Amino acid sequence: MSAPVSQHGIVVAVDGSPASDAAVTWAARDAAMRNVPLTVVHAVVTPTSTWPPVAYPESLAVRLEDEGKRAVMDAMKLAEEAMPAGQKVPIARELVFSSPAAALITLSDEAEMIVMGTAGRGLLARGVLGSVSSSVVRQARCPVVVVRDESVPDAHAPVLLGVDGSPASELATAIAFDEASRRGVDLVAMHAWSDVTVSALPAEDWATVEEESLRSIAESLAGYQERYPDVAVHRTVVRDRPARHLAEMAESAQLLVVGSHGRSGLSGLLLGSVSNAVLHAVKIPVIVARPSSEASD
Repeated sequence: MSAPVSQHGIVVAVDGSPASDAAVTWAARDAAMRNVPLTVVHAVVTPTSTWPPVAYPESLAVRLEDEGKRAVMDAMKLAEEAMPAGQKVPIARELVFSSPAAALITLSDEAEMIVMGTAGRGLLARGVLGSVSSSVVRQARCPVVVVRDESVPDAHAPVLLGVDGSPASELATAIAFDEASRRGVDLVAMHAWSDVTVSALPAEDWATVEEESLRSIAESLAGYQERYPDVAVHRTVVRDRPARHLAEMAESAQLLVVGSHGRSGLSGLLLGSVSNAVLHAVKIPVIVARPSSEASD
């Protein structure tokens, strides 16, 4: 992708949790591949309201700030170790006094990408998307990557793309081709003919729909294949339930790229139903393709 490097490069949120460490490792390697700076960010959150209304001790603020500084320094060390030799990029740090979501949404104006764990220390149950991640994915003004603290995906596995012909899907396609090219892997483009369950379509009718859909996908991807001749593309069409099929196919992929909202046209603070579902379901990193602040103006 030929867009100019943003001021903060790739921004990764840290809090010392396993999910945060996984996000740092992923962000550091992606920053090295892109040759862009990495910015490590921690938000210091002090209590703003309590009941009964008792002032919290000043020592608490000091302790929280010290913990934040340690989390940032540990993350910077982890990022340095994760970058391949000969591909090191500058690592900056920021300690902000704000809610994590608000801080990251503000930073997204000058970031190429925001990377974060599925949930930090407030995780109630595995498989639940953290409140901070959820807010940032819905409101950030740049692409957002959500990383789980699961096993590391196979580096030779393909990049998986959900494509539906929407403007958000167009941005997701650009990101997916770029990631596949940089990683030297194949790209699997999956399209669901319908967002809702289809059970009454005769086999002969489905064969026609599938053929036409594959042709349409090929046409929509043709320009990117010319731009990225090194990326082998595998196209597949399913009848319905895109989230379920993406989750199943993600088992054999290293990265999933989806649009922030699909062909329903809903945008703004809303997250598409498919994007929301796969964020909760898959174990591999997911890039939600949100437009930059310049593109959305």
